[in-house]
Amino acid sequence: MEKWHQHARELGRKLLLLLFIYGVCRFLFYLFNQHHFQELGIGELLYIFAVSVKFDLSVLVLLNSLFILLWLLPFTFRYKKGYQLFLKWLFIIPNSIGILANCVDLVYFPFTLKRTTADVFHFFGGEIGNDLFELIPTFFTDYWYVFLIWLGLSYLLIRFYGKAKTIIPTWSKKDFLIQTAVFIAGIPLALLVYRGGFQLKPINAVDAAQYTSSQNVPLVISTPFSILKTLDLKTIEPHNYYVNEADLIKHYTHIHPAGKKEFQKMNVFLIILESFSKEYIGAINHRQKGFTPFLDSLMSESLVFPNAFSNGKKSIEGVPAIIASIPTWMDEAYITSPYGSNNMNSLASTLRSEGYRTAFFHGGTNGTMGFDAFARLAGYEQYYGRKEYNDESDYDGNWGIWDEEFMQYVAKRSNEMPQPFFSTLFTLSSHHPFEVPKKYEGKFKEGDLPILKSVAYTDYSLRRFFETAKKMPWYNNTLFVLCADHTGISGDAFYSNLIGSHAIPIVYYKANSDLKGVDSTVTQQLDIMPTVLNYLGYPKKYFAFGHNSLDSLKKQPSLTYNNNFYQLIEGAYVLEFDGNNSLALYNYQKDSTLKKDLRATEKQMLRTMEEKIKAMIQTYEQSLINNKMTTN
Repeated sequence: MEKWHQHARELGRKLLLLLFIYGVCRFLFYLFNQHHFQELGIGELLYIFAVSVKFDLSVLVLLNSLFILLWLLPFTFRYKKGYQLFLKWLFIIPNSIGILANCVDLVYFPFTLKRTTADVFHFFGGEIGNDLFELIPTFFTDYWYVFLIWLGLSYLLIRFYGKAKTIIPTWSKKDFLIQTAVFIAGIPLALLVYRGGFQLKPINAVDAAQYTSSQNVPLVISTPFSILKTLDLKTIEPHNYYVNEADLIKHYTHIHPAGKKEFQKMNVFLIILESFSKEYIGAINHRQKGFTPFLDSLMSESLVFPNAFSNGKKSIEGVPAIIASIPTWMDEAYITSPYGSNNMNSLASTLRSEGYRTAFFHGGTNGTMGFDAFARLAGYEQYYGRKEYNDESDYDGNWGIWDEEFMQYVAKRSNEMPQPFFSTLFTLSSHHPFEVPKKYEGKFKEGDLPILKSVAYTDYSLRRFFETAKKMPWYNNTLFVLCADHTGISGDAFYSNLIGSHAIPIVYYKANSDLKGVDSTVTQQLDIMPTVLNYLGYPKKYFAFGHNSLDSLKKQPSLTYNNNFYQLIEGAYVLEFDGNNSLALYNYQKDSTLKKDLRATEKQMLRTMEEKIKAMIQTYEQSLINNKMTTN
């Protein structure tokens, strides 16, 4: 007859099997993304693998909670064949899904630099979900080896699950009491493992920073841990660092005053470049030759900010940051969060109130990433997508209309708009699967990364757009703003770390103007709206989380949020903050690999940046929660 400890030991063996498979997944994750963790020595890497067991056990207990409960039930029917078969598949199906999530991040991580979170489920609804399902065959084709890895690991799960006990033993009263005691004791033990210890709150991704730097947190946790731990993050729990409103405003304000000069009603043309990292642009990245000859030439006639940063790692985060100066300083993208329908002002709504005509152009399938819905919410009068373009011969087979053809369409449509107008163009061809039209195969320079060829194609499309726009009557009276929605994949150590992975171009161009030069001021996507409105002399006060980049008297910070950590860049310094405590302070201009923590030696800088980041976080959270994101 099977003893109680044999039954419990078999459960332990199954959990050890899962720990082993998760360890394999973590090792593969490291191999696939090694250039993002280049500063890790063997000793620290082994240490990370050791402490990761605590996080893996937590999520495995959560994922298998029903299985564990039913496995330990103190009744002899648990040995029946049907019951055992049910338990087997109750174990295999959820855990194979968890393994699949780990496998997906082998190749998805370079795009976001974080483990996938629960907001991924928002993409499987509506038009966004339709996009994903249409692209699944492409992903399987490009990353077929990930599918094979998942099948192999799932086979291990099935192969070593163990044989079922189908002989029903006869229990004495003593046996029943012992089994009942094991069942009762197993519940609090499982809860303790899930919590990760006796601390006040269960462990979360932020706790991984106790063992390593924030950049290495994705190595400590697993994708199932990241997803399951963020499922209930529906609303913000506000921080209250400052009780006195005056103290809060002293460190950070989001209300901008009316312009002091006469309002110039010139056209504004905002161009958002898909995945255009600073790394790819020769004019501002001197570490390697660039792939954007036209953009380089345009920059020589523009005001360029080489120290510009994105406020997120996804298009769905970049668009509201650029257009409405609204960041995603939380776990869920602003657009899909509970606050996505808040009242707000944007470049579209503020300029429209002054008589501007407004239009948003994106060659993607209508509904992609919810951009059309957000455009309406932001105050755009017209949205032009793949449907309005209405010529499927220019469809790229994946995302939408090729950039070259769509940009020509945009130029002509803009020419039909009464002036002044505010147009936004969001490109798409420099997106996975990084293809170019067949007629241009071999035309564009290819580098070490597959994206570079498509970046060069979009740059060529941009050249063709400007050639067309120059012939139009509105061109000389138009302020052009160019920036990236986020960075792309990287093979460079600096552009893979927490600073470089947000480095993008931000460019302001107006033909025959004095808007030229290179400004080394730190700036961010959030600053585009207040900078444009200030340049025009917008005559009313407005709400924006960013700053006016043309104000040379104020230090401009850049704040990003990723992997449950905040990162404040100001001047030459960067502060990593977990919402309660500072984790590290670096001078990234002197220490680009972020090795030397300066918290102990730069105490005044640390205090100043802590005051700023706390004020920014508190203002952001209060504004979203109370739906106070306008000046009304």
